[in-house]
Amino acid sequence: MEETKPWVRRFSRVGYMAKGVVYIIIGVLALLAAVGPGGETTGTTGAVESVSTMPFGKLLLWIIGIGLFGYIVWNLIKAIKDPQGEGSDAKGWIKRIGYFVSAIIYGNLAIGAILLASRQKSSSGGGESEKEISARLMEQPFGVWLIGLLGLIILLYGLYELQSGARLKFMEQLKTHEMNAKEKEVAEKSGRVGLIARGIVLGIIGFFFTRTAWTHNPEESKGVGGALDELASQPYGTIVLGIVATGLILYGIYQFIRGRYEKMNYGRQ
Repeated sequence: MEETKPWVRRFSRVGYMAKGVVYIIIGVLALLAAVGPGGETTGTTGAVESVSTMPFGKLLLWIIGIGLFGYIVWNLIKAIKDPQGEGSDAKGWIKRIGYFVSAIIYGNLAIGAILLASRQKSSSGGGESEKEISARLMEQPFGVWLIGLLGLIILLYGLYELQSGARLKFMEQLKTHEMNAKEKEVAEKSGRVGLIARGIVLGIIGFFFTRTAWTHNPEESKGVGGALDELASQPYGTIVLGIVATGLILYGIYQFIRGRYEKMNYGRQ
């Protein structure tokens, strides 16, 4: 059985934790927006920007930016080498393409965080926005189809995360034999609620990307912040936003658990 190199495992674990920090910030800001003034519905880029205003923000940005590359490396390994045995059927390919898309998205975010930390960008913590990415893709041959395909992949991956959370399927990827009873309980609860919340958000993002392809209008594209805005604009939106925001905080906590207990060797040992 082929083994994942120790440095790759360690770097990837740091990556999950860096991603967890980003989602906890997104969730806290959205929760504050739901309960009153002082918060905002923002995405990963906005979360990174908010880090720059914190004490030791520059150091945190370097840690998040470099750490996210560990997450990117592991996603590329999962997409290309399939260490977790997702397979080559339709379901397997959707998940593996989802890992690849995730690597691109977080690569954009990691580079933006590092640029902001090095003061090469003063007003934005991330790279291109979803609208800019859509506009750029639309200029390419078959660009509309690419946007539609991207939206469909994000939507399907969101549905996968939602059902994975609801059915506790995500626990299969954790080294539960190394957990005590309390750690397992925290993993189950944070993972279940967190994945359902993120699945809802990804479903909304995927829907608006497919609508972008249908209308040929890049302004239709939305990221995490836009998806949260959409939830807030619905009937009882404040309550819904508060629930999803809490779920995103729990999703961030779950990423820390993944950083510690994710299976990172080949096969499902």
